[in-house]
Amino acid sequence: MTNRTFRIMVRGVFDGLTDEQRTALLAAAAEHDVLHAAFTREGHLSYDLSARTAFTFRFLDEGEAEEDILAATERAERTARSWLESRGYGYRNLRSQAEDLSQAPLGKRRRRAAHATP
Repeated sequence: MTNRTFRIMVRGVFDGLTDEQRTALLAAAAEHDVLHAAFTREGHLSYDLSARTAFTFRFLDEGEAEEDILAATERAERTARSWLESRGYGYRNLRSQAEDLSQAPLGKRRRRAAHATP
């Protein structure tokens, strides 16, 4: 079987942050800037509290079959919840979106390369 790569985004909204929590998040904002967002195995958190209280975790996972995307999504959601809860951050509206990259349409360059003759 071939390995499939999954990209999972877990989105939500911070809820009921204390002044101390907000200050801590703002102090770490540079490392969580959306311009540096990346899909990683451990999950990358991005947010911009100065604009809104929404956040996004980006995860990279793998599986062998199409249905493995469900387990990967559950792992991503558990990891996001664990990160938030271990720091005492309130949240709401947690939702996930997952993509199987083997099913994603090819970009212009990859289509051209796939059709190129040797």
